[in-house]
Amino acid sequence: MTIGEVAERAGISTSALRFYERQGLIEAERTDGNQRRYHGTVLRKVALIRAGSAAGIPLERIREALDTLPSGRPPTKRDWERLSRSWARELDDRIETLQAIRGRLGTCIGCGCLSLKTCGLLNPDDEAGRLGGGAHYLRRVSPRGRGLA
Repeated sequence: MTIGEVAERAGISTSALRFYERQGLIEAERTDGNQRRYHGTVLRKVALIRAGSAAGIPLERIREALDTLPSGRPPTKRDWERLSRSWARELDDRIETLQAIRGRLGTCIGCGCLSLKTCGLLNPDDEAGRLGGGAHYLRRVSPRGRGLA
């Protein structure tokens, strides 16, 4: 299949396919004229990439997961179930962090970005100010060794 055919069938842009290829997520063969040709199995791989990305899984982790798939056949439902199980804990951790952030949004920015001296919840005595600028608590770093999770 040509890049245009894959893009149309997958519902994504050709630039996204080129990006996925540069990231090592999919492969294309090259014609004598250096045009990309994709095997039909790439459509399922693209679907897995898009599903993982939509769930917030980093492309590096998606690539690692795709590398575990057998070559020469499209990913199966069983493959997807195995891959999605491997990502479940990561998603649970992200959900827990987001819920903690949501719970603190009304009372505190929770990150020390503005070095708030009055934040008794996460930044008592302006501890975040001593760490310098940045969203320290959102990166799970605090002067007391604790963060949002």
